[in-house]
Amino acid sequence: MKIMFMGTPEISATCLKRLIDDGHNVTSVISREDKPRGRKMIMTPTAVKALALENNIPVYTPKTLRDEDFSALLKELSPDLIVVVAYGKILPPEVINYPRYGCINLHVSLLPKYRGAAPMQRAIMEGEEKTGVTVMYMDEGLDTGDIIAVSQFDIGPLDDFEAIHDRSAEIGSALLSKTIYDIEAGNIKRIKQDDTLATYASKVEKEDCKLNLTLSAKKLDFIIRGVTPIPGAFVYHNGKMLKINKATPIDKNAEAGKVIALDEKGEGSITVGCGEGALLITSVIPEGKGKMTAGDFIRGRKIAQGDIFE
Repeated sequence: MKIMFMGTPEISATCLKRLIDDGHNVTSVISREDKPRGRKMIMTPTAVKALALENNIPVYTPKTLRDEDFSALLKELSPDLIVVVAYGKILPPEVINYPRYGCINLHVSLLPKYRGAAPMQRAIMEGEEKTGVTVMYMDEGLDTGDIIAVSQFDIGPLDDFEAIHDRSAEIGSALLSKTIYDIEAGNIKRIKQDDTLATYASKVEKEDCKLNLTLSAKKLDFIIRGVTPIPGAFVYHNGKMLKINKATPIDKNAEAGKVIALDEKGEGSITVGCGEGALLITSVIPEGKGKMTAGDFIRGRKIAQGDIFE
């Protein structure tokens, strides 16, 4: 079975590597165009493209999937199955319906919950205790296709977006590989999604990351972990952005946004009041600086008990 793989970022590369290592016949890869990266703005391939080239798999980076050029390429490559993992472009019906074994997608949520662009982040931000990965057939809707396989796992009290991303990549790549074997063997069942249970995981915007300290410390902890390490939760202190990289909710009442305690010993901590409870902040990223402990920030910056985070 000839497989066309479509993907772009690291999670896609993890899945592609698993398919290669497991001996699946990946005959072509579609990825996004190279982009300038770093201070020198050097043109850099996507993680998927780089991995494919390392494994001598032909890579194509079409600007669109909706023209005659890509239609001709699709016919030339003639894949039996298309596998999509975070490709980043909407597939037109003629692409979805082309392969004889269909077009499947790995989505990083327990569908039908958290359809859309940011399922991992939104699950953490909403305080979910469980998440997972779903392999589904693609259709013309947004993550609405029939479910083939699901794997569920816990969101721990310290898990942030990075931890859930890496776990989703590991578990998802294994599930995807097994699903392809099952498709080849004709050993699958299609399960229709219950649209009445669907929720939407919109892209995380800057305003989602600005902490409203009138919320409870528990809710703020969900938000911080959901957007760490990127794009990062933040407040303003003395007119400058201060990213909160790590914090723990504690049972202590104080004025929302007010710094009520500073501990500069060792890694240190900054305690700030919330609408309910307080946050014990232990890692920050000051504007224009790298990540540092709260202790280093206290020792090197002008911050005082009684200051207000806005």
